Amino acid sequence: MRITWWGHSTTTIEENGTRLLTDPVLTSRIAHVRRRRGPAPPPEAGDCDAVLVSHLHADHLHLTSLPLIAPGAALVVPRGAARLIHADCGPAYSDRCIEVAPGNQVRIGALDITVVTAAHDNRRLPWSSYTAPAVGFRIEGSPSAWFAGDTDLYDGLAAEAGPVDLALVPVGGWGPSLGPGHLDPVRAAEAVRRVGARVAVPVHFGTFWPIGCDWMKPELFLPPGDQFKAAMHEVDAAVKVELLVPGESTEVVGR
Repeated sequence: MRITWWGHSTTTIEENGTRLLTDPVLTSRIAHVRRRRGPAPPPEAGDCDAVLVSHLHADHLHLTSLPLIAPGAALVVPRGAARLIHADCGPAYSDRCIEVAPGNQVRIGALDITVVTAAHDNRRLPWSSYTAPAVGFRIEGSPSAWFAGDTDLYDGLAAEAGPVDLALVPVGGWGPSLGPGHLDPVRAAEAVRRVGARVAVPVHFGTFWPIGCDWMKPELFLPPGDQFKAAMHEVDAAVKVELLVPGESTEVVGR
């Protein structure tokens, strides 16, 4: 399995000739938030067999990025998201949606994917009528992987998402505060321990920051990656942490 991190929660997962793209943000800006590290992903980042969208928030379901994705790619989205995509992007995109909820399974190319729970806000915006359950995805390959999306710890995490070889785990955010439903570096390390991963790639940090707020709490921008690596060493020193920079790749082998 080859993993490329494009920044924030956007990764390409390649295994057995199948390419999955997670929570694609392929531009340099999301509303008032701009990319501060690394260039926007190159056009080939949109080349995939399917997109896995974890929830409705604009830094995960980024509607502006959908036209930059291969036109034949399926859009695997939480149940209820197709209505939002139809309203904003039209039927050419909503017709490609496969709506899912925790417990569902889908097959994309050579890979089986199980949808798992994520403990996170289900709204598009606080004042929006669009809702859909936040989810994560377990890729049932060899190696296997858990893409968490955004989540906090929850009681059934180990049984639902683990055991896996690789965890793509969020460790931070995109601004000077980290609200409920997110993992900080310490809780992220505990999440990796619970799912039994051998390798962890921290994501959801060190990419975007609000315009005009560069001076606010810089310790929440890049440091979560190193803090997660240190916390993971304390929790389970046997877990290999791959601390990537945007655009960098790593490979993971099965057990």
